[in-house]
Amino acid sequence: MVFFKKIFLKTRHIILYGLLLAILVFILKWLQWKFLIVDNALDIYIGLIAVFFTVLGVWVATQLARPRVEKVIVEKEVFIPQPEDFTVNEAELEKLNLTPREYEVLQLITKGYSNADIADRLFLSVSTVKTHVSNIFVKLDVKSRTQTIEKAKRLKIIA
Repeated sequence: MVFFKKIFLKTRHIILYGLLLAILVFILKWLQWKFLIVDNALDIYIGLIAVFFTVLGVWVATQLARPRVEKVIVEKEVFIPQPEDFTVNEAELEKLNLTPREYEVLQLITKGYSNADIADRLFLSVSTVKTHVSNIFVKLDVKSRTQTIEKAKRLKIIA
């Protein structure tokens, strides 16, 4: 400790001089920076505005390119099966004007048979079954087998 005290006493003028020079350099650099900003203020402002609009443009582009996720809620009536004592609604069946063969094909469609299976069971050609299925679609005003089954059950013409 005594050693450091002796060195400090001998070099205190040098340390004080170095500290004052450091403060002076700091002040001069600060003034130079201040004058640099004043002299080039327009260029700096234009640069800052350019950076701002670049960042804004990138943000807008990411917002526009993001895929939109939209929830779609589908409401559908659910058919509740009838009890075992089901009776065919003859009035609706007559209104649809289905032939007996078309009615048989409709019942087999309801059971999930394909056109080839229906043709085998009824001893018909596949093209004849397709014709019957097409007629059923037209008479029931549907576009698919699933819609056919749903509408036939709703009209109570099949169990």
